[in-house]
Amino acid sequence: MIDESLPSADPWQALRRYTNARIALGRAGDSLPTAPLLAFQYDDHARARDAVHLPFDAEGVAAAAGAAGLPVLIVHSAAPDRPAYLKRPDPGRRLSDNARTVLSAHTPPDDETYDAVLVIADGLSALAVHRHAAPLVIHIAEALQGLGWRLAPIVVVRQGRVAVADEIGSLLRARQAAILIGERPGLSVADSLGIYLTYDPRPGRTDAERNCISNIHVYGQSYAAATQTLIYLMSEARRLKLSGVALKDERAERAGPATLPT
Repeated sequence: MIDESLPSADPWQALRRYTNARIALGRAGDSLPTAPLLAFQYDDHARARDAVHLPFDAEGVAAAAGAAGLPVLIVHSAAPDRPAYLKRPDPGRRLSDNARTVLSAHTPPDDETYDAVLVIADGLSALAVHRHAAPLVIHIAEALQGLGWRLAPIVVVRQGRVAVADEIGSLLRARQAAILIGERPGLSVADSLGIYLTYDPRPGRTDAERNCISNIHVYGQSYAAATQTLIYLMSEARRLKLSGVALKDERAERAGPATLPT
């Protein structure tokens, strides 16, 4: 007779070599074995919680991006501190009065516009931004400049949410705004970065008017893949003059069906 109170191996264990998701953890009776249970409580959950509350090193991120010769501005959202930011989403979607003053000083003349502005915000994982934002934004900026795009200064936002890029793009007279932001940490990944693109950014834009590229981290999308997707979407957004649900990534369809060798 098998004692079901003893830990048993999970037959799916071999699949763990392909993913860091919480699968094939085994079981002890109706619960998890002690080791994965403790890993959840003191490792996975702790990493996710710490990522949310980690202080944002905006100066360090700005310096890393600026080292590549990119002009960078640092501003703050209307959220006064981290507790207020986490409790009230709305202030994180708006700029502080001082931020508007800073950005207004970089607004181009009335007869000029920027093709795009790249924004970096801590979001819900400063850890993700610390690890990935600077090298990724350099990849993106170099690719766009190589295509002849005129870019506004990069804007780094403390306590920022996705929609804060709409106001930034509007103030800087940029035709598009792409924000690199820390995604909500999960139990398997605490440092995932996302990119949200909006054509004709201005306050009041909805999530349906944005395109999202998510899951950028060591085990997810590479910087090169994310950059290629963003450049494609930005080029199509400029051609079609829209973004969001009406803008699709049609590269696979345009390539045609795959054929097997004979």
